[in-house]
Amino acid sequence: MDIDIAGPSRPSAIRLEAFMLRARRLVMTLSALALALALAAGTGAAAAGPVQANPGAGAGGGVGGGADARQLGFADCPTLSELPEGADPAKWRCEAMTATGHLTLGRVEVPIDRPLAITFAEGRVDGEFRQVFGAMAATPLRVRGTPLSITPRYGGYSDFESNDERRGELDLTFRISGPGVPRGCSIGTDAAPVHLVLKETDPSRVVSPDPLIVAFGVADNRFAAPGTSGCGRLGPVLDKVLRLPAPAGVNGIDLDARVALRSYGGAE
Repeated sequence: MDIDIAGPSRPSAIRLEAFMLRARRLVMTLSALALALALAAGTGAAAAGPVQANPGAGAGGGVGGGADARQLGFADCPTLSELPEGADPAKWRCEAMTATGHLTLGRVEVPIDRPLAITFAEGRVDGEFRQVFGAMAATPLRVRGTPLSITPRYGGYSDFESNDERRGELDLTFRISGPGVPRGCSIGTDAAPVHLVLKETDPSRVVSPDPLIVAFGVADNRFAAPGTSGCGRLGPVLDKVLRLPAPAGVNGIDLDARVALRSYGGAE
């Protein structure tokens, strides 16, 4: 006699699966509600003004393998094999920049008190200026009064050739993290990042001749900030609390930068 031992258990399996699905939805809803309440409690008293970041807060980790920005330098330079075909190493150099400053996105004002780092190579091939991006890292910036952190991330485009109009251009996204926040939650996306046109606010000065290190100031106070993306049910809550999207003139980034320069001429 054939006995179907799987048959009687199937309804139970279906009920269990449905129960687990409802449980997951309930957890997501409660997480969204808890975060919304925390955000409301943290920003309600400051509805007329910006939300300040907590100075000195933020854990290590970020773009570029999770390294702390202070640890980045020439180790993140593009290798010789990554330079464009025809590049003469003697005419190419790596630039390792660290910068601190201040970021404003909608209602949030975040001191960048732990350096963000950007490393890239530049030079010429057949007289044409070329660049190769290396890495970017930034520590999460904790927003005071909320369980949220915002982390600047490289958005896929950079142009650091200076001219009379600007010091350089850079695309960024800003990852949002916190309890119940989906992993892909951000301000700006790889497909539609925040585009910065950085203008010089403090002219270059030599800090050290050997190794060559120069310092300067840059800022962009004209860019628009989009609403959040990839945040699921929390998207409308975050947009309302952070006052996003925010038009040009509301947002800004000001940076005090230092750049160390090293030639590829002596590289093996």
